[in-house]
Formats: sequence, structure tokens, C-alpha cells
Amino acid sequence: MKVIISGGGTGGHIYPAIAIADKIKKENPKAEILFIGTEKGLEADVVPKAGYKLETITVSYLKRKISIHNIKSAAMLMKGLFEARGIIKKFNPDIVIGTGGFVCGPVLFIASKMGIRTLIHEQNVYPGLTNKILGKYVDRIAISFDEAKKYFKEKGKIFVSGNPIREDFLKVDLAKANLKYKKSDLPLILIVGGSGGSLSINNAAIELIKNNKNSYQILLVTGKGHYNDVINRIGNKTSDLVSIKPYLDDMPLALKACDIIVCSAGAISISEITALGKPSILIPKAYTAENHQEYNAKALEAQGAAITIKEKDLNPKLLSEKVESLLTNKTKLKEMEIKSSNAAKVNALEIIYSEMTRLIKG
Repeated sequence: MKVIISGGGTGGHIYPAIAIADKIKKENPKAEILFIGTEKGLEADVVPKAGYKLETITVSYLKRKISIHNIKSAAMLMKGLFEARGIIKKFNPDIVIGTGGFVCGPVLFIASKMGIRTLIHEQNVYPGLTNKILGKYVDRIAISFDEAKKYFKEKGKIFVSGNPIREDFLKVDLAKANLKYKKSDLPLILIVGGSGGSLSINNAAIELIKNNKNSYQILLVTGKGHYNDVINRIGNKTSDLVSIKPYLDDMPLALKACDIIVCSAGAISISEITALGKPSILIPKAYTAENHQEYNAKALEAQGAAITIKEKDLNPKLLSEKVESLLTNKTKLKEMEIKSSNAAKVNALEIIYSEMTRLIKG
């Protein structure tokens, strides 16, 4: 089996791609896998570290209005199409899989025109522009949320897979998690601003810490760039019930131990939260492409598993009210746990692998 996987730009596109590659290798150790990305994307660093070969092409994003940038991007696209054709022809894959990002455009388009089997995976409720365009050309479209169906015209190509997540989140031990992160019998609130941190979430969390009447524990993950500022602003308000970290390399343990998580609404984060059945207060980032995080958050909220606060509405008082309202309503919190678990799709990799092998066999 020979597989090309293309996805790039952000971790939300790259990590699902690597998870799919790992699944292929687990099921078929002799499989040959090649990634196609860009030199400047996150994939240039992450993919080789994951043990996979990466070829790069020339391509850039398009703005949604006429600009000099788009003229340059069009010229780069033509070059990228030519480069993609050369790589695909040389590698001669059985299937080409795309996980989003503008680099997928030329790769999946060329592969489809060459008669090679193609499959794309969309992580979010509201699809990215590249995947919406590619839907017309590819053989199969994997979506992570049922709500995404309405945004693709090609209904017959769609199947619901969920988002590939790390195996760590499916096997985490509760006793081990509590031993590391639960310092008392009080509820634990995990607050995460994303891998890079979020100024607005950190600001609200600081006031939550200062005003906490020892009624719950807080684990705040600030992001490395925000850590020193947060520590300086907290001053002497830290206690045994407050833990502040710049970054966590054991997020499965922290998520397993917490009673509520406060975070942004990235698709992979939501998949991890629901895999562990956690109630969440979601704060979608305001300036993501196509505002996709708000669509993600609203989809989970509609299922009764989350509460959404728009970033523009976020303030310490509102966040405190939402946290307190959940902690004082045990029935509501338990219902959210159950509905979060019900929203989980934990066998995404099995579904995607089964579909790709079916496509290859024809």
C-alpha cells in the first residue's frame, strides 16, 4: 500500500494527518507513506519528527477579496500544481488523503484528475474553503460533525468519522490523573487558552483566581508566551488550590482529572473533551477562518454538552457566573457529562482506515 497524505498550516490539520498515518502503519507495517506540505507550514517541523518523509510544494492561501496577494498566490498555485503532479507521478500512490489547509488544494485536485483514489477529512462543523472546493473532485468526504453535511453539496460522498485523537485520551487512568492534579476533594476547573495561550481567557482566569473563595481548584495553562505576565499579575493570590503552568505535556491526565474545562473551541479539543465525557465552557476564538470555532462550539452546546461564551462577551464576572452555576447544580453537571460522552466519536481512525482500504480495493 502506498499513501500520500497532505495537510498543513496548523496543528488542527497536521495532527489528524499524522494520526491517520500512524493507524496505516499499525495495520500495515509495510505501507509506504509520503506527506506533501509546504516549507513554511508547521508540518515542515512536525512531520519529520513523527518519522515520516515530507515533500514540499509552492502554494499560498487566497484572500476573500481582490488583492495583489491573490495575483501572486495564483502564480504560485500554477507552480504548486506542476510540483504536485511530479511528486504524485513519481510516488505512484494507491490513494491520496487530505486533512485540510491550502496545500491540499493542488495535491488532491491533481490526484483526482490523474484517476487516483482520493479522500478528504474535515475537522470542523463549518468546512474550510479548500475542502469545500475539493468536495466536487474527491471520491469520499469524511466529516467530524453531523452538522457539517449541510455545507457540502456532494451528499453521496459523505461519511461521518469523527476526529482522530491520540490514543492517550482513550486509555488515561483516573486514579493516576487524580493523584497528579487533584490536590483536594474540591472540584477542579481546567482553563486552557490553546497551545499558544489566549490573552482574553487568561485575563478572565486571573480574576477568577483572585476572587475564588476556596470553593474550587484551578489549573490554568497560560501558554508559554503569557506565563510570566500571568504570574506577575497573580501576585500573592496563588495557593494550594491554584496551579499555573505555561504548557502541559500530559493533557490527557489533566483533562481526566478536571470537573469542568474552560477552553477555546478547536475541533480536536472538542473531540478530546467528549472522548473523556467532560462538561465544557467553550470560548471560540473570534478571528478563526470562516469563524469555524463558533460553529464547533454551538454544535456541542446544542447537544447539551457545553456552554458557549463568545470571546467578545467574555469577562471575569460572566465566566465566574457560568462556573458557579454549574458547580452548584450537580444534576446539570452530571447531565452535561453524559451528553458530552454521547457526543464523542472515538473510533474515527478505524472508520477512516476502513473507508480508504475499501476505496483502494475498488
